[in-house]
Amino acid sequence: MTDSNVNIIKLTAAEIAAAIASGELTAVEVTEAHLARIGAVDEKVHAFLHVDREGALAQARAVDEKRERGEKLGPLAGVPLALKDIFTTKGIPTTVGSKMLEGWIPPYDATVTARLKAADVVILGKTNMDEFAMGSSTENSAYGPTGNPWDLSRIPGGSGGGSSAALASYQAPLAIGTDTGGSIRQPASVTGTVGVKPTYGGVSRYGMVAFSSSLDQGGPCARTVLDAALLHEVIAGHDPLDSTSIDEPVPAVVEAARNGSVDGMRVGVVKQFRGEGYQAGVVQRFDESVALLKELGAEIVELDCPSFDLALSAYYLIAPSECSSNLARFDGLRYGLRIGDDGTHSAEEVTALTREAGFGDEVKRRIMLGTYALSSGYYDAYYGSAQKVRTLITRDFEKAFEQVDVIVSPTTPTTAFPIGERADDPMAMYLADLCTIPTNLAGNAAMSLPCGLAPEDNLPVGLQIIAPALKDDRLYKVGAAVEAAFVERWGHPLIEEAPSL
Repeated sequence: MTDSNVNIIKLTAAEIAAAIASGELTAVEVTEAHLARIGAVDEKVHAFLHVDREGALAQARAVDEKRERGEKLGPLAGVPLALKDIFTTKGIPTTVGSKMLEGWIPPYDATVTARLKAADVVILGKTNMDEFAMGSSTENSAYGPTGNPWDLSRIPGGSGGGSSAALASYQAPLAIGTDTGGSIRQPASVTGTVGVKPTYGGVSRYGMVAFSSSLDQGGPCARTVLDAALLHEVIAGHDPLDSTSIDEPVPAVVEAARNGSVDGMRVGVVKQFRGEGYQAGVVQRFDESVALLKELGAEIVELDCPSFDLALSAYYLIAPSECSSNLARFDGLRYGLRIGDDGTHSAEEVTALTREAGFGDEVKRRIMLGTYALSSGYYDAYYGSAQKVRTLITRDFEKAFEQVDVIVSPTTPTTAFPIGERADDPMAMYLADLCTIPTNLAGNAAMSLPCGLAPEDNLPVGLQIIAPALKDDRLYKVGAAVEAAFVERWGHPLIEEAPSL
């Protein structure tokens, strides 16, 4: 890569947009620099499943033509983005990390995709992910794992590890992820990037392939809090095509990110978010973050949310139950993969052969678990009880937010673990989402941002900020204040210290 390309890929999304708007850079130059970076490093990282070189350059040329005509450009016009391969994209493949949809080219755009295009964001391609978003490590992709740019032998988080790895390796300044139990925040934590799960219903799910419909939520991923806010504003807002979409104004997230402050805010620390299983370096960096918040003028309030200890168990009944229903559509008869349709097999046999070949082990595990939990005689004991726990968790959050403005915790109990270390131990894998799952069950908004490196392994640690539903702006207000303090004192942990590829 040339020196000019290196300089371009290190810019923030906000800086790139400003340079394009002023004519200092062209959108084509920016896109070519990132495509060159993908060509140079993605063979090692495997962040992308599909790179749309021609489409990206065409979008970039359209932005440059708009500027030449004197048309006003949006706040992210010409900025490249990596899109998680769970959002339908007209004319290019959408696989959801699964053999079941290998080669499928959708005839329509998801609402998120359409809004990105309308905002003149340049979509570079589709990123790797755990199959159907089921996983915490991106090892469950049918197309092979993604490496963490900090250490390619370690996981980049999941299910959106491709999006987080693209950011951390400077292949894109922006990315989109989805968060069902932590799949935006957990990858952000272990790669030293910023990831936001908006309030449930704040970003449209139309065209987002469903895993667990009452939990799934798309959201922005970036390397800075401001960049995440700018992207959040582009993709959020009511969508009549999504029955769960909230018909409310988008919170003023960009304004909050530009005016970060915690002075006078009440910040809660939940006692259930620490203890056995938490890495010492993660706890150390979290405690330092709490001390910093206090120093910046926040009041720290200790909270007791006893139902949070039951969140993991409830989630792994609710999510598999919903996935068993959602994935029933993949029967080998209507679209996607079809195996055994040679005239010698019945429709039932074709469906069975297709699902055997098309679904990976983790997807099969969750379908079986969910089907069992919903079956006659077990529904009330398992799925019904899990929904009652969900109500208790929501009430714990409601009580907590009567006392505090936001809650903070570690994003994940550990830093990135080695690829393969937990592959044969599903329970150990599920524990990666211990801190993130309660927020999904309640539908609140949450963010992860870097808070330093764990001293024992020199890998990124994430600070999670949780806000009440529809108060997403609080995430950015607190996140921007913390980020600014970290940069002033220690330098940004990603930009300054991430290993070069």
